[in-house]
Amino acid sequence: MLQLLLLLLLVACLGSPALAQTAPAAPRPPEAFGYRRLTVMFGRDSVQVLLLSKPGEEQLKKPLLLWEQGSLPMPLVLYDEQGAYPAFPFHPNKVLESCHLAIISKPGLPLTADVTGQNPNAVGKRQPPPYYCARNYLGYYVRRDEAVLRYLKKQSWVDAAHVVIGGHSQGTSVVAHLAAVPGLVSRAVYLSGNPLGRQMSMLAMGRQAADTAEVAGTFRRWQEVVADPTRTDCQGDDPRNSYGFAASEMPELLRTRVPVFVGFGTLDRGVAGDDYLRLETIRQHRPNFTFREYPGREHNFFGVKNGQLDYDDFYWDQVGEDFLRWAGLWPK
Repeated sequence: MLQLLLLLLLVACLGSPALAQTAPAAPRPPEAFGYRRLTVMFGRDSVQVLLLSKPGEEQLKKPLLLWEQGSLPMPLVLYDEQGAYPAFPFHPNKVLESCHLAIISKPGLPLTADVTGQNPNAVGKRQPPPYYCARNYLGYYVRRDEAVLRYLKKQSWVDAAHVVIGGHSQGTSVVAHLAAVPGLVSRAVYLSGNPLGRQMSMLAMGRQAADTAEVAGTFRRWQEVVADPTRTDCQGDDPRNSYGFAASEMPELLRTRVPVFVGFGTLDRGVAGDDYLRLETIRQHRPNFTFREYPGREHNFFGVKNGQLDYDDFYWDQVGEDFLRWAGLWPK
């Protein structure tokens, strides 16, 4: 149950107000949990990348899946006395037969955190450092991750002809932009995104709840963002962050020529955007899009029972198998 709640937080789209928290001392390195670590220079920034491979096959040439994180300022690996929580929302063990996995750390955050005796769900609510806040916006992530991908494709253990990029929630915005770069990736996985932009998802929540105050507040907040779109105040989703992630991703997605897997729960707040994207791909005769909807599931693919999220009805493993099979990464 605790792992499911943590995964819900790890892949959640919308940020939360930051709260102060004392960081645990002397965290264990990611290598202690089977990860490899790479440092890739991006301008003056040292970008930390964690890699997961089948033991003994770290240098074996294989396809690569780069996974884009959601919105929360989380270390990649949380652990307690029982071991590490997964850095990927799907169980990676089987897919490591066929590919290497990579994930990029949030800027300025530690790679690991000891949550022994703590509620791991609270880690993403702590106050992030100024270094993170200055880089927590769409344009930075797109440029940074393109540089990381180009670096990884040059490594001898990466099959550069089979590089897949995938992401969930906020991570889909980065996926959409990078998938549109000619020759950068071979396939893209777009899960629980909203091609019409994040603000449309926020409005959908208010509309579904018939909460006129929430809807009015969303429009009021957007007016504030547009009035000062470069302001970085490190208070949740600050204006620069909000301005970038609110933009429609339709132009990037419809410019993409590689195969794209679009997956979403039918109860997700972004479902209208996904449906609109599907209508446009049909109108434009775009056969490179595959749509997979999951009936009765919400943003994080949990089921809903009696109007409440059913945390025991966890579907990420099936979603993972679906897109990994589609991408040719599931072992035969």
